[in-house]
Amino acid sequence: MLTDAALKALKPKEKSYKVTDRDGMYVVVSPAGTLSFRLDYRLHGRRETVVLGKYGPTGLSLARAREKCIDARRAVGEGRSPAIEKQREKRRLLEARSFGELGEKWLVAAPMADSTRAMRRSIFERELLPVWRKRLLKEIAPDDLRAHCAAIVERGAPATAIHVRDIVKQIYGFAILHGEKIANPADEVGPASIANFVPRDRSLSPTEIRVMLKQLDHVATLPTIRLGMRLYLLTMVRKSELLDATWDEVDFENAVWTIPKERMKRSKAHNVYFSRQVLDIFIALKTCAGNSKYVLPSRYDADAPMSRATFNRVTYLVVEQAGKNGLPLEAFTVHDLRRTGSTLLNELGFNSDWIEKCLAHEDGRSSRGVYNKAEYEVQRRHMMQEWSNIIDAWVGGQKYIPVLIPPSMPLLQPDPAL
Repeated sequence: MLTDAALKALKPKEKSYKVTDRDGMYVVVSPAGTLSFRLDYRLHGRRETVVLGKYGPTGLSLARAREKCIDARRAVGEGRSPAIEKQREKRRLLEARSFGELGEKWLVAAPMADSTRAMRRSIFERELLPVWRKRLLKEIAPDDLRAHCAAIVERGAPATAIHVRDIVKQIYGFAILHGEKIANPADEVGPASIANFVPRDRSLSPTEIRVMLKQLDHVATLPTIRLGMRLYLLTMVRKSELLDATWDEVDFENAVWTIPKERMKRSKAHNVYFSRQVLDIFIALKTCAGNSKYVLPSRYDADAPMSRATFNRVTYLVVEQAGKNGLPLEAFTVHDLRRTGSTLLNELGFNSDWIEKCLAHEDGRSSRGVYNKAEYEVQRRHMMQEWSNIIDAWVGGQKYIPVLIPPSMPLLQPDPAL
């Protein structure tokens, strides 16, 4: 049996030669003085040799070589070829794609809604590529992911941090599905260890709405962001629908914003009818937008929309400001403003069909959902004006009794010319 002292004493010769150890392993000494551990074996009627590794400080120790020898003999006993498996591993290493390349392939190939793909691409390009574009998958450890998510939470974007973890998990899952032999670092980083959120059924009360809008005027942010926060509450649109809005979608003359089907969750164009207050906000935003095509352009690039994380940060600032002043306002998200409008309008007694149309909800599971194609334009314009008036009254500390039915409803009658 070989020892470290015996290995160090081996001298090179003109030709390579072997020195045997135990369990069939032996050392080959090359003319250059390199020592490599090898194992010969027979499998499926053929003779094969596997190189276990080189001996030395930067290679294998004798003890580690013997462990690899035992692993190789076990593989042979199970009918697997250690030499072929090693070649496959070398091939995988040579063909190893970077995190950036695999992430791009996942974004293109993985099944997901267009709006989800757009959101994930935005997060991938902004939060992950600058950090891990060139890294191989095996070079990203759970601690790397945990630290990266913690930094995102620290800057005030916990929802983005959760999405970052989810995207990493799915990219690794995609890679593993396509043959990569690697652990998924996101498996050891649970969402709860990154951030905790309020329940998904969060809805603000009238008091909280008043506190939120009053405190909004005292946080350090841009006027356009304050206007955007009001728009979310008054129009009840989804966050991406407003952030990606362009001025060619807005019809000032008819006081309507038509969101094209390509940007809607259910791939159906949606009209947002303006109250007087909402129209005033859009006029103000148009004044601030300059030559940008976006309703809410990026602060640093007029040709790009505002960052997805911007409004998340503002909600945290508003809650923090309210807390400093001892005012009642629990944590909330931008999406909670949409839910708030739906909840309170239903509680006030407005027609639920009108509300569902405002939310761009389409119920395709019931016969009523399938056959009810009404747009309810007159009714929705009236309801949204009442909703804006109600919000103004709450902020001003006044009472307001809403009118649930528009003064004049559209009459349905056949064309008298036919």
